[in-house]
Amino acid sequence: MKIVCVAACTAGIAHTYIAREKLIKGARALNYDIQVETQGTIGTENSLTPEAIAAADVVILAVDIKINGEERFKGKRLVRVKTDVVIKSPVKFLEKVAGSLERA
Repeated sequence: MKIVCVAACTAGIAHTYIAREKLIKGARALNYDIQVETQGTIGTENSLTPEAIAAADVVILAVDIKINGEERFKGKRLVRVKTDVVIKSPVKFLEKVAGSLERA
């Protein structure tokens, strides 16, 4: 499964980057391909390319705030989740996303 994500928290510091790391580790454990853009206090890092977005099976927005550029994901399967959820149990969350894609 190919996943693209955006992570962003209220302060734009800790939870943004912890969510990114947890999503990457969780996806690797499940053998999923993942790219995670962060929108934090130092701006946008690891920007998602139009090609990566187009190739993705699902877009995950692990966000606690409104993000920039959400219109890029129009027409894609989109899952919105709080950063706390992916930080606490990334593998379980990703398995749930995969299961919902299989049933769709």
